[in-house]
Amino acid sequence: MEPTPQYADPIEDGLIDEKAPPPSQALSGLLLLGCALLALIWANSPWRETYHALNHLPVAGLSLQHFINDALMAVFFLVVGLEIKHEIQDGALSSIRKAALPVVGAVGGMVLPASIYLLVAGGTDAHAGWGIPMATDIAFALGIVALLGNRVPSGLRIFLAALAIADDIGAVLVIAFFYTPTVSARALGVTVLLLLALLELNRRRVGAIWPYALLGIALWFAVFKSGIHASIAGVLLAFTVPSKGPDCVQERLEHYLNWPVTYLIIPLFALANAGVTLPDDLASFARQPAVSAAALGLIVGKPLGIFGAAWLAVRFRWADLPADADWYRVFGVATLGGIGFTMSLFIAALAFGENAQLDAAKIGVLSGSLITGIGGAVLLSFARRPTPSALPSAP
Repeated sequence: MEPTPQYADPIEDGLIDEKAPPPSQALSGLLLLGCALLALIWANSPWRETYHALNHLPVAGLSLQHFINDALMAVFFLVVGLEIKHEIQDGALSSIRKAALPVVGAVGGMVLPASIYLLVAGGTDAHAGWGIPMATDIAFALGIVALLGNRVPSGLRIFLAALAIADDIGAVLVIAFFYTPTVSARALGVTVLLLLALLELNRRRVGAIWPYALLGIALWFAVFKSGIHASIAGVLLAFTVPSKGPDCVQERLEHYLNWPVTYLIIPLFALANAGVTLPDDLASFARQPAVSAAALGLIVGKPLGIFGAAWLAVRFRWADLPADADWYRVFGVATLGGIGFTMSLFIAALAFGENAQLDAAKIGVLSGSLITGIGGAVLLSFARRPTPSALPSAP
């Protein structure tokens, strides 16, 4: 019986191309960082009132901030859903062997941060935010990887991307099941009918985008009225559009939506949500449970959870270490997994609403994401490309 190979080669397996990540990934990460810094500076400047007034500007019956978080972010979740669907059908999550390492790593990177959060903040007013440190921000993480270029092997790039997509699935489930306080049965029934109509369009192989768009808008409204967060409508819509055949709807939607989501919606979300007016007594504020729990969940829980789970997956031969990777680099990538930002801020808003804990959670997310982003970049920048003889032996 032949021994299980120690390393999987994602290039030979057709998972990714043997080339450096595109510059657009670095640009999107830098744009996201710029908008977050702008929001933070603006919210602590003499013009802070204009920042908060702009966020409360009425748009379509919602405040501008809620319009961005509830309506525009549904488009972001549509793209997330399309990416998840693509990876499950044809990519890094398309088989048990391919999916094992990122999925197991993602599970470890969700369970340990949530546990640390509850250990620190359980029993306090901040306990509801346990889901905050569970997700990895794929735009920031891959943006840093793109800046590092060939210092990060291609196998680890696809591992990080697949891991972020896997814990996006976890975050979506957490939002749907744990951050939905009440559900309207009537609106939920309308949601089911609209999903059946969308699936019928798919069955009939309707290739035009506009019927899916119209029903998708109606689906968003029904989900919004149901009590489930409206962003979930984007994920539901993604799994109903056709994904096979030439010029399929899924591929065209990904093509059309990638630019506005990457360069408009996500930066707007950062601008609207990262602005926290810091109190004069910052040291006392930083000791609030929501700050330390969110930060420790990202700084300690994410890297150790991802790395530990990945090590166990390889140790028990559930998965293979990517080609040209060693455990030092895996830990560097796992540290980048602690960049929560977009999804973490999103869950914080769901957990606390306008509660005073929200600003504390935001500071925890921003500080935790900053530390893990810098830490992961430093670790990977000092990594040397391993020679075949230097690669670790199978445990």
